[in-house]
Amino acid sequence: MKVLLDHCVDRRLVRAPAAHEVDTVARLGRQALGNGALPAAAAAAGFEAFITVDKNLRHQQNIATLPLSVIGLHVPDTRLPSLLALATSIEAALSEDARYRLILVHRDGRLEMLSQRGR
Repeated sequence: MKVLLDHCVDRRLVRAPAAHEVDTVARLGRQALGNGALPAAAAAAGFEAFITVDKNLRHQQNIATLPLSVIGLHVPDTRLPSLLALATSIEAALSEDARYRLILVHRDGRLEMLSQRGR
């Protein structure tokens, strides 16, 4: 699965979901795109999932219309150790990707599935 990390996600997280092809907004040269255009551009580039720590994205976008899934990480901070602590939950969220448009990964590792496809 092709996965894109948002601007605000530490780029070193690309190694955590090992079973997936993970890239960053910076490596793609898309830093100028804001959250309004970024998920759609990611989908157009063939990405199937978008990982972000932006808690407002789901309020800024109509997630149900996006052609990819959004995985929102609810972490106390954006430092790499906080993100890596969720690596197992991120893998689990990516495996649920085909059924849900929005998956929240909470700081305790719990997954919250929202916006099921087909609804």
